[in-house]
Amino acid sequence: MNILLHICCAPCTIFPIEELKKAGHRIEGFFYNPNIHPYSEYLKRKAESEKYAEEMALNVIYSGYDIENYFQNIVCNEALDNRCPVCWWLRLERTARCAKENSFDAFTTTLLGSPYQDQDVIKNICEDIVKKVGVKFYYEDFRRGFKKAHELAKSKGMYCQNYCGCIFSEKERIEKSKNSKCKMKN
Repeated sequence: MNILLHICCAPCTIFPIEELKKAGHRIEGFFYNPNIHPYSEYLKRKAESEKYAEEMALNVIYSGYDIENYFQNIVCNEALDNRCPVCWWLRLERTARCAKENSFDAFTTTLLGSPYQDQDVIKNICEDIVKKVGVKFYYEDFRRGFKKAHELAKSKGMYCQNYCGCIFSEKERIEKSKNSKCKMKN
């Protein structure tokens, strides 16, 4: 199949590309992540994805930053249980539309490789998007390669972020870190 792969970041791209190529699929990437904040973080992740894509001879379509669209969709959905599915939908629907417009057989996402994302919710969102957009969704659980891919990324000196990307996840990471330090002092 000719598959458009939504890319969240370079380290999470390593294993899905390896597996999809091993299965004989033709792959192109799609980098659309308006959730990433601040803009400097977005630029780091994009630059690392560009570098890795060049190394892998992977053609990648880079959609604009579009943070306004992210905030318009996330407003009133800031709670963790709401915001992640809204964010996934936003990015994956754009990926599916790009796949349809460019005659890909299917779309998939590197988000399926992260043990920090809800695989079932992502899969259900993609199945709903298929009905709406009319392009196939290629499902594969890429989590089994997460650890190995991230070890390889670190050994290559790739930029590996420490939060999902949105301002809310960054705030939660910082607060969790502060709380654990406070507990250690007590």
